[in-house]
Amino acid sequence: METSKPPVRHPAEGRGTLDGVGSSEEDSFNSSLKNDGLRGDVDGNVELNGNVDVTLVLRSTRVITPEGTRPASVAVAGGRIAAVLPHDAEVPAGARLEDVGDHVVLPGLVDTHVHVNDPGRTEWEGFWTATRAAAAGGITTLIDMPLNSLPPTTTVGNLRTKQDVARAKAHIDVGFWGGALPDNVKDLRPLHDAGVFGFKCFLSPSGVDEFPELDQEQLTASLAEIAGFGGLMIVHAEDPHHLAAAPQKSSPKYADFLASRPRDAENTAIENLIAQAKRLDARVHVLHLSSSDALPLIAAARRDGVQITVESCPHFLTLTAEEVPDGATEFKCCPPIREAANQDALWEGLADGTIDAIVSDHSPSTADLKTPDFSTAWGGISSLQLGLPAIWTEARRRGHTLEDVVRWMSTAPARLAGLDRKGAIEPGRDADFAVLAPDETFTVDPAALHHRNQVTAYAGKTLHGVVRSTWLRGVRIADNGTLAEPTGRLLERNT
Repeated sequence: METSKPPVRHPAEGRGTLDGVGSSEEDSFNSSLKNDGLRGDVDGNVELNGNVDVTLVLRSTRVITPEGTRPASVAVAGGRIAAVLPHDAEVPAGARLEDVGDHVVLPGLVDTHVHVNDPGRTEWEGFWTATRAAAAGGITTLIDMPLNSLPPTTTVGNLRTKQDVARAKAHIDVGFWGGALPDNVKDLRPLHDAGVFGFKCFLSPSGVDEFPELDQEQLTASLAEIAGFGGLMIVHAEDPHHLAAAPQKSSPKYADFLASRPRDAENTAIENLIAQAKRLDARVHVLHLSSSDALPLIAAARRDGVQITVESCPHFLTLTAEEVPDGATEFKCCPPIREAANQDALWEGLADGTIDAIVSDHSPSTADLKTPDFSTAWGGISSLQLGLPAIWTEARRRGHTLEDVVRWMSTAPARLAGLDRKGAIEPGRDADFAVLAPDETFTVDPAALHHRNQVTAYAGKTLHGVVRSTWLRGVRIADNGTLAEPTGRLLERNT
């Protein structure tokens, strides 16, 4: 199979910053690297000039950089990547060498679609457990969705409440999406100024009363407001009229549930979203694409100049409707896991760049909410810790490379959120890494997961790719499944 091409680049919303770290401080750091400490050559190698206080050198025969995979030694200073040196480069005086041999060093993954549910529904998840699971899975940055927590992130006050809860519990870096509701247009600009990375809305019922959906008129009002200050709207795109017309029945059979969430619901919602984005010159992002039928619509919209990006999720790309047992509601999500042929088409969308990113849509609940009846069970799949090996297992089977996986799961999500210090191993970026043994396998044991509720659709599956360690700003935060104390920071969009 043809390996994937780089996704189409779209304008980023803004540069992400650490809570309390301003852009002038970042620019000063970058300038010192460029002017005082580094010297580059035409092959992309960078040498230290001696004026950078390197504390760590991470060495591997396989380091994935924007220029490709090669043997390298990555020098870290002040929590940032100071240089990508030749593999056999001399270790600077005072620096610690960590040689991981033939394990692959990737940039830390960036997951822009995580439901942490904290505060308010911490029996479902929480910042402590979610970020531990993320770190164990090679993720170093996540952006929390605005709903399923109480309160939802729909006002500046609610954002501050969530930040206060998260600050001491974050094992990795954490940012926040705001929410767009029928009655909070007035709150969108203040939330943007307060540092959220964009705004999520639903076009059909969300499943929780405190986060109602937008109708087309309300979507227009919110999109116009967000476009006015150059923001981003991220959209759960299912059309409520198609859902209402679909057969609905109480049943443990997956086929009945699948029929209740038809592809037409996604396709129509995306078509309407494209029309609104084009008319308003708004920047929009389609969340958790399940229907491959929508791919031609998205590709055509981009050719027409519409600012639209799209993600899909590990469960759509690795699980199929045909394999879901009756009553196995750990597989339930909305939109749903579809047929194998649909999955093949989604992988083609990744290969040709129509789909930009892969993110988890980690949406856990307590086990008792996963009743055997698909019509009443909570819809959400827990996969935060397993996304990298799940995708790598399927990607390698289809002829893709780890460089492709990095682009989909680190570089593209970082670009979506405007996190220009994340998503790549190159000088000036945060020293965030995942060390992967790509040829090793393991069988998923729910008891070994760090999620609060150890319910997973991947139970018993054998996956390729063992995350050996995870590093955040040059500090090892996960080591063969053992987690360090939390050192994550809160991220804000740089205004």
